[in-house]
Amino acid sequence: MSLHEFQLEGDYVELNILLKLTGIAGSGGEGKHLVAEGLVKVDGTVERRKTCKVRAGQVVTIGDDEVRVVA
Repeated sequence: MSLHEFQLEGDYVELNILLKLTGIAGSGGEGKHLVAEGLVKVDGTVERRKTCKVRAGQVVTIGDDEVRVVA
């Protein structure tokens, strides 16, 4: 499993952008595609909203990648 830690600069980051910024997706569009396919989980639940607001303390997983969002 590959672990990432993402330092949040505001109140939240949109899910597709988080995937792009962590290098899991090559672009925001690719991030949207991954979410639409049902491959992304937020706090253990499949998330299908492409621009879901991810906040500090949440964990995003896709395959073997895990992103912990910190303030």
